[in-house]
Amino acid sequence: MNKLLSPLLPCLFAVALLAAVSSQRAFAAEPEIKIGFVNGQRVINESPQAARAKKKLEKEFEKRDQDLQKLGKQLQGMQEALEKNAVTMSEVDRRNKEREFNDLNREFQRRQREFREDLNLRQNEEMSAIYERVNKVIKQVAESEKYDLILQEAVVVSNRIDLTDKVIKALQDAKDAALK
Repeated sequence: MNKLLSPLLPCLFAVALLAAVSSQRAFAAEPEIKIGFVNGQRVINESPQAARAKKKLEKEFEKRDQDLQKLGKQLQGMQEALEKNAVTMSEVDRRNKEREFNDLNREFQRRQREFREDLNLRQNEEMSAIYERVNKVIKQVAESEKYDLILQEAVVVSNRIDLTDKVIKALQDAKDAALK
């Protein structure tokens, strides 16, 4: 008889333990966990603060962008003229024009690099402020509606727990209140 029960003992123990835990849970009044989801990328794309920051940056960098475009056209014109007239130019004139073109090209590349670096820095500054504001609004929604957990990354999300529209509306309301 002992030989028959010994292999079954671990299984019987596991079943008994599971039954005990299940019955304890049934009697304990555990509160339900409230979970929500916010699509952060959509919030950023649709928030009025992000649109305002984009316009602000465009205005801030507009003149430098136009200057770069003019310089690029000037370079292109110099290159075309050099290619067109290279055969008829003297060796000294050709070398001078090539040197002038190369100097201007280096200047253009330097300005272009500085422009990109400055633009990236300002975009990061603006986005940092927006992310901070978005997170603050998400926390306010979580506290006011008593959420235990808000996720921003998920593979599959039910519309039942999606709070993205509420967060976007709260950001819009905050923008409207700031304008008053």
